[in-house]
Amino acid sequence: MSRRLDRVNELFRREIGRIIQKDYEWHGILVTVSAVEVTQDLKEGKVWTSVLGGDAAPVIDKLNREHGSIQSKVMKRVVLKSTPVLRFHHDSSAIRGVDLVNLLEEVDKLPKAPPDAPEADPEQACRDGVIGLLPALLATPGKENTQGTSR
Repeated sequence: MSRRLDRVNELFRREIGRIIQKDYEWHGILVTVSAVEVTQDLKEGKVWTSVLGGDAAPVIDKLNREHGSIQSKVMKRVVLKSTPVLRFHHDSSAIRGVDLVNLLEEVDKLPKAPPDAPEADPEQACRDGVIGLLPALLATPGKENTQGTSR
């Protein structure tokens, strides 16, 4: 995609978002424009809209019914050679993101494995084990201390 087309898409996204927020009442529903994709010939444009806090279908239907009015308001603020025909589509990425965050929070609540014990020096562990066993060996009846005796 060309740099010019990227700038046009961003400009349309901002202006359509302002118009949707300022000129329309959504009654407790958050409606935002997440992206705009205008064709290279500037004849058509897809407007990706996120809807949080309500059903997206009636919002998208209303925007598509009012697309002519929205286009004319945008074109008063954005001067281009031709006016793209806008079509509104639902962008469910925000909902998927919220679902993913909720899933990660559930996973975080699951029991966790105990942390691994720090690695000890194998020779020190061996000495500690032998020294720890000496009192038990010495206290065992019927066993003699045979250290230091050689035959």
